[in-house]
Amino acid sequence: MNKITFFMLRNKKILAVAYLFVLMILPFAFSHAVDPAGVNLDVRIKNPLDSSINTLPKFIEEALKIVLQIGVPVVTLAIIYSGFLFVMARGNSEKLGEAKNTLMYTLIGAALLLGSWVIAQAIQGTISDIKSTT
Repeated sequence: MNKITFFMLRNKKILAVAYLFVLMILPFAFSHAVDPAGVNLDVRIKNPLDSSINTLPKFIEEALKIVLQIGVPVVTLAIIYSGFLFVMARGNSEKLGEAKNTLMYTLIGAALLLGSWVIAQAIQGTISDIKSTT
């Protein structure tokens, strides 16, 4: 074992602390090199969404609209697929059970999809009523 390896093994904690110290100090050393007179500190974050979306309830409403626009055609296709499974079962009880499960889970998903919109509207109405009374 050479001397450098022996030194590194013996003083591992000291080297780790020195390494962390250098990592913490190094970024601050470069920050002092900037001329503060030419720096504009007025930073604004641009809203990547539509300018009309500026509150959380409005954001949730717009997100649910997008989910519904995607979800309704998917539910329609799933219902058509479950109907196809019923036709292809041809009296086979195992395949009929699979088709019934597919239809049931599709209808549960559709209920959740539409129920989320109803719940969101109810919560938004409740919040607006509370705001108007105070």
